[in-house]
Amino acid sequence: MNHPIHVVFFNRAFYPEISGTSQFLTELAEDLVRVHGCRVSIVAGQPIGVREDAWSPPKGWGLVQEEQYHGVSVLRGWNTSLDKHSFLGRALNYLSYCFSACLAAFRLPRPDIIVTLTDPPIIGWVALLASKWFRCPLVVWYQDLFPEVARLLNRPISPLVEWVLNRTNQVLIRQAARVVALGPAMRKRLVEEKGVAPERLCVFPVWSDCKAVVPGPRRNAFSERHDLVDAFVVMYSGNVGTSQELAALVEAAALLKDIDDLVVLIVGDGVQKVALQAQVEQRKLGNVRFLPYQPAEHLGEAFASADCFVISLKAGLEGYIMPSKLFGVLASGRPFVGAVADGCDVAGVVRRYNCGFLAEPGNPQALAEKVRLLYEDRDLLKQFGINARKAALDFDRPIGVRRYFELFKELAKDDGDLCAAS
Repeated sequence: MNHPIHVVFFNRAFYPEISGTSQFLTELAEDLVRVHGCRVSIVAGQPIGVREDAWSPPKGWGLVQEEQYHGVSVLRGWNTSLDKHSFLGRALNYLSYCFSACLAAFRLPRPDIIVTLTDPPIIGWVALLASKWFRCPLVVWYQDLFPEVARLLNRPISPLVEWVLNRTNQVLIRQAARVVALGPAMRKRLVEEKGVAPERLCVFPVWSDCKAVVPGPRRNAFSERHDLVDAFVVMYSGNVGTSQELAALVEAAALLKDIDDLVVLIVGDGVQKVALQAQVEQRKLGNVRFLPYQPAEHLGEAFASADCFVISLKAGLEGYIMPSKLFGVLASGRPFVGAVADGCDVAGVVRRYNCGFLAEPGNPQALAEKVRLLYEDRDLLKQFGINARKAALDFDRPIGVRRYFELFKELAKDDGDLCAAS
C-alpha cells in the first residue's frame, strides 16, 4: 500500500463531548494521525450537553458539515439535541444522526477500513452499508452490549426495539472482519451469548494517558479551592447514573460518620444525582459532597486530591459495560475499592496488580469496611497506590493506540492483497 491507511469511524459522540466513548475515540483518532501517519475521518453528530464555549458549529448550511480537529477530518451530521434521558428524545437523536450519517458516507474519500462504535447501537447498519459500497473491511468496536444494558438498567424498551438491536448484533457480527471487546469479560459475553467466532475477536482494553494524569500532591489548587487538604477524601468520579449503584456509597458514608475527617466526594453529573442529593439531605450526611464534572485541564489535580477512589458497577452488568474510569484512577497512583461482581474486569485488575480492595456491589457495609481499612492503614494505602501506577503503565495510551494501528495495518494489507489478486 503506497498511501496512508485511511480509517473511517462512525460514532455520534466525538470531541468536544465528555463521555468516555467520545474521549477514547478522540484520543485514538488524534494518535493514529499524529503518531502513526494514518488518514482518519470521523462521521460524528452534533455535540450534546457541552458548554457553549467548547465548540463552534461549522458555518454554512446542510445536513452534513466538515471540520478539522488535530488533523482529523470530521463530518458532522445534523441531529436533534433533545433530552437524552427520555426514550423519545434519545430515539430522535439517534435516528436523525443515522440519517445524516448516511448522507455523510457518500462524501467520504474511499476508506481502507471502516469502524463502527455503538453510539447509537444501530449506527452499525450505516457503517455496514458504507463498507459494502467501498468494498473494504468492517470492524465492530463494542463499547456496550445492547439490548442487555437497557434491560438490566430497567430502561423502557419495546419488543420491537429489542428485536432490532438483537438483529443488528447478529448481522454485524456475521459481516465484520474483526470484533473488538474492551476486556475479557466482554469477550466472554460476545463469544458465549452473541456467537462471535473467537478467531475474529480482539480484546483491546481502553487506556490511561500516563503523561496527562500523573500522581500528584494532595495539596494543590483543587483541594485548596474545595477545602479538602486536611480531609481523607474518598472520591467517585464519572457518570452519576443507574449502572453505578451509588446509593450504596451514600449509605456507606453514613456508616463512616464516626471518622471526623473523612469526606465522600462524588464528582460528575447524571440522572441519579438529584436522587442522591436528596438521599444525603434526608440522612443529614455532612460527610458527603457533590461537585460537577471537571474539565480535562482540572482532572489531574482533582484526582490527586483523593486518597482513594470507589469504582462501582451494578451486579449483572459485568461484560456488558466496562467501567473505563478505572484507568484514570490507576494513572493517578491512587488505590480504589471496586464495588463490582467477581466476573468484572475491575476485579481482575485488583487481583493481578494488588492495587485495592473488592467489595460486594450494592452492599454498603462491605464498602464501608474496605474504606475504613484504607483509612486506618496508611502504609497499605501508599503501597496500593504505587501498585496502581505500575498497573497504569501496562494500559498506557501509546500501547492501546498501537494495538488498533496494528489491526488496521493487517486488515488493510489483507484487503489490498485480495484486491490485487482479483
